[in-house]
Amino acid sequence: MKLSFEQLKSMVVFAQVVEQGNLTAAAKHIGLSRAVVSYHIKKLESQLGVKLLNRSTRSVTLTDAGSAYYQSCRIIADQAANANLHIEHFKNEPEGLLKITCPVNVGLQIVVPALNEFRRLYPKIDLDVMLTDEVVNIMQEGIDLAIRGAPLPDSGLQASKLSTLATCLCGSPEYFKKHGRPHRPVDLEQHDWVVYKQSAATITLSKGQRSYSIAVKGGISTNNAAARTAFIEGGHGLGRIPLYDARPKIDAGSLESILDDYQAGDIDIYGVFPPGAAGSKKLRLLIDYLKEYFSKLDRQRP
Repeated sequence: MKLSFEQLKSMVVFAQVVEQGNLTAAAKHIGLSRAVVSYHIKKLESQLGVKLLNRSTRSVTLTDAGSAYYQSCRIIADQAANANLHIEHFKNEPEGLLKITCPVNVGLQIVVPALNEFRRLYPKIDLDVMLTDEVVNIMQEGIDLAIRGAPLPDSGLQASKLSTLATCLCGSPEYFKKHGRPHRPVDLEQHDWVVYKQSAATITLSKGQRSYSIAVKGGISTNNAAARTAFIEGGHGLGRIPLYDARPKIDAGSLESILDDYQAGDIDIYGVFPPGAAGSKKLRLLIDYLKEYFSKLDRQRP
């Protein structure tokens, strides 16, 4: 089937309808009328000869064909957005140094890969990246952006939310073989934990309208997230870890998740910066890029 310019436009509209959740929101987001958005969807379905969406008055759901087709449409839309980003740096290309600090584990697994791509887009922006699980004094160290798990109440600092990271409770097969597998929140109080000193001493689980607080204690504690995960894999206790860290290890069989029908709480990730720094074009570019990078990871999450 030959691809026309009009069909290409319809594919981008379709991707927006899926991502915005309904035709009205998509129309507002891309600056078209709802009738025009509806026209593009109907024409696309007619051209393809399949139904892509099940539509109700307030929302849309993907058919099996629509779900498969959306993946290709999203790639096209993302490539178009990236093309615009590539062009942007030719106009008043920003330059200079950005000093960044972030925790070691999230830095190595998410932030450094993001910065790799950012530097390709903006090669005149130099990066000084400090990976540490300690809270750095931004003002004293001359840091432009600190990536943190909370907008800490440092006097005068500003913060911008970058993303929300899902978490899960995990243990190793070796640990469960030796100590048994907890099936209820109350069971967790009888188990050892690998204590992460950067988090609270209690973990809150929720299900529906009910919530449960569990005190975490055990024979191993650490201030490093990667070390925490390694100790959990080693069979020394349970732990709550971000899904981006847990997923590969669960797939490999070195960790198993527990109480999956309970919410273990998300971790909000913030970019914290000095007062007045929001006016810096290179810092604003980085913050906006990190938000988009994190959102793509969310869309790829199974």
